[in-house]
Amino acid sequence: MLPITDILNKSYLTKQDIITLLQVEGEDKTLLFKKSREITDQHIGNKVYLRGLIEYSNVCIKDCFYCGIRKSNRKQDRYTIADDQVLQAAKYAFENKYGSIVIQAGERTDQVFISKITHLIKEIKKLSDGKLGITLSLGEQTLETYKEWFNAGAHRYLLRIETSNKELYQKIHPNDDLHNFENRITSLLNIRKAGFQLGTGVMIGLPMQTIENLADDLLFLREIKIDMVGMGPFIEHKDTPLFEMNHLLNTRQERLGLTFKMISILRIMMKDINIAATTALQAIDTMGREKAIKYGANILMPNVTPGLYRNSYKLYEDKPCTDENPVDCNTCIDVRMGMIGSTVGYNEWGDSKYFLKNTSKILN
Repeated sequence: MLPITDILNKSYLTKQDIITLLQVEGEDKTLLFKKSREITDQHIGNKVYLRGLIEYSNVCIKDCFYCGIRKSNRKQDRYTIADDQVLQAAKYAFENKYGSIVIQAGERTDQVFISKITHLIKEIKKLSDGKLGITLSLGEQTLETYKEWFNAGAHRYLLRIETSNKELYQKIHPNDDLHNFENRITSLLNIRKAGFQLGTGVMIGLPMQTIENLADDLLFLREIKIDMVGMGPFIEHKDTPLFEMNHLLNTRQERLGLTFKMISILRIMMKDINIAATTALQAIDTMGREKAIKYGANILMPNVTPGLYRNSYKLYEDKPCTDENPVDCNTCIDVRMGMIGSTVGYNEWGDSKYFLKNTSKILN
């Protein structure tokens, strides 16, 4: 096996290289994090970009075994935020110079939902004079729907694969056409066809998941040439079927540690993509997002959802900041970023340099 320093200096990591890096501890782990930081500084810089997160609705047609807002969870109070409240949240993000927002919701494919999202995108563009960037995370849709939303003004789309291993995917989802692995892949390809910057991501520390699975996940992300990623530790929810397998889980701290390694390794593999410091990190460690930024992440997603709804959008247990309003989060962003030597890219979209570089090649 190659020494860690030799692996870190390679221009192209193999699966075995990735497996080795996922297992490093002690001084070798320090070297990994140092390398990913160097690459971040060189290719991304120390600037962090903001995405004001609007958790639009927890109504969902899916029944994923790990998710707290799954359709069959009868204990979940359902909501959909009124148009004026969505626009107010977007206006708050715009006035506080966030640069971009994310509209996230449970999956729906009915025409009422599709038309509503189209309307909201256009209204958000109107209120910000086209200056507020829009990312969507609204699940699997048809190519026509993706095109409609892109043409309305959204320009980034996140659809997490959760795991690139088909067998594991089938274990954490119902076995039916609504939860089909191939359809998920097709949706990812259609997102790119529609013109979006493509984002996906995986859960880290799932029951039955192996180090080899995680290595394959990183290879998958490189293979499909993602522009942005959101990876986070799996955190169980007590009202889901997967909770019954929590005895198979590593500790939350172990899952957190693996997530930091995944972020660092991906930064080394894909030097100029956008990597989000996800909220789930903060559920385990109050400084989890800041640590992720130190190790290679460059996107932060402050929650601008009205406080009334935050506790009802619980994909997992111990979700942080459910008792806060947007202004509470806004006051600490600069302080927290300053603590780790990062600056905030206010009034900037912060688009993926990987996407912009490849788009430029196509145009030229």
